[in-house]
Amino acid sequence: MSLVESDWLDKNINKVKIIDCSWHMPQTNRVGLDEYKNQHIPNAIFFDLDNNSKKNTNLPHMLVEIKEWEKIVSQMGIKKEDEIIIYDNSDVISSCRCWFNFIYFGHDPKLVHVLNGGLKKWIYEERRVTKELTNVQTSKYKALERKELVKNKELINLNISNRKFKVIDARSKERFEGKVPEPRKGLRSGNIKNSFCIPFNQCLNLDRTFKNKEDLKIIFKSYLKNTSEQNIVFSCGSGVTACVLALAYSLINDKYHPCIYDGSWAEYGII
Repeated sequence: MSLVESDWLDKNINKVKIIDCSWHMPQTNRVGLDEYKNQHIPNAIFFDLDNNSKKNTNLPHMLVEIKEWEKIVSQMGIKKEDEIIIYDNSDVISSCRCWFNFIYFGHDPKLVHVLNGGLKKWIYEERRVTKELTNVQTSKYKALERKELVKNKELINLNISNRKFKVIDARSKERFEGKVPEPRKGLRSGNIKNSFCIPFNQCLNLDRTFKNKEDLKIIFKSYLKNTSEQNIVFSCGSGVTACVLALAYSLINDKYHPCIYDGSWAEYGII
């Protein structure tokens, strides 16, 4: 199961590796690392989504090279056999991007989970938080890149004619339909031809937990013939909320391997 509940984490808090992957849209003027230093779940390590993404590109949040990923995860003290719980305190559920990164680089999907409701729910339930930084013993992590889980612009364009997979966009309807300008400069408005739009927020409750399986099935069945389809690729603005949809779909299709267009509209929409 891709999700774990706060009760489960509370009972197993010393048996797992915990990652805070809080990332906020630039216009919010919030800094995930500063918030982590102020309060976080005990034993949590901070994962900086910006710093742990590809540097030699103008595109946001692109996957790093495999050797760089091994270095990042080794410095976090994580081993291949570790069970990992990822959470965030973000409106865009950024923990899902970290969840995808670990699966892409070969960590056993059964050992990678997102905390349902994140830090907000954890605090609402009056569970313990701390300012104490976690002591990390570095590891020697070895990754295995699963390149089939990512599509590039060339494959996206080729798919417009051969239609080997379906593209679902996690942005808002207004952005998808080109009714509002993109928040990033230098991007046109609109969408990838033949793609569909399921705004990622539709998969979430008001408390930022994921909706139940039956509700999620109804949402995805609006665009798919059935929810056992495997050839689904998720896109968004910069590769973050695409992973929210990928996780949501994995909740109703346990055979689905999350697949995203890493460049997303930040690449496809360049003027």
